[in-house]
Amino acid sequence: MPKIVDHEQRRRRLVEAVWALAVRGGIEQVTLRKVAEEAGVSMGQVQHYYTSMQALVRDALERAVQAVNANIEHAVAAADATSPEAVLRACLHALIGPDEESTRLMRFSLAVAGRAVSDPTMARVLAPGDDELLSFTAGLITAARQERGDEPRGDERTEADICWSLATGLGVDVALGYRSSDAAGNVLGHHIDRLLESR
Repeated sequence: MPKIVDHEQRRRRLVEAVWALAVRGGIEQVTLRKVAEEAGVSMGQVQHYYTSMQALVRDALERAVQAVNANIEHAVAAADATSPEAVLRACLHALIGPDEESTRLMRFSLAVAGRAVSDPTMARVLAPGDDELLSFTAGLITAARQERGDEPRGDERTEADICWSLATGLGVDVALGYRSSDAAGNVLGHHIDRLLESR
């Protein structure tokens, strides 16, 4: 009976190797040969799934962003958030979590950031918020303000953009050890409090 190969599992293993190498030594230390060694596979297997280093790093970045999004969804579910304000806070605070996985993903994104300067595709992946995310967050801000008895102000989308930019910047600080997760949380919480204050 032929052996069943889990191709997704193999790709995931290679991506994990890219993450580990980039976090330890920077993206310039990531080569196909080193990825093969880190993953414990042959060079042939790496090249079977990725025809170039650029394709491998891009996939690793896209998967890192997907993992961050999954962490945000998990944070909302774990918080059992039902009100718009609680969902808003849980989403944003997910980027500054003290857990090892969040820190690793943020550090990898930072390692790749230099490549984004010359690669528009990577730059788009690293953008702090896409249209769907900003619209969703703007809706939460509107609903949270209404929950507090305030009327929509028409600035919700801009405020959503500011929220994600702030949360991303604070997440970078936590990942680099410039701030503790608690200190970052205090800054983010203060911003959300002011954002939702009734006029």
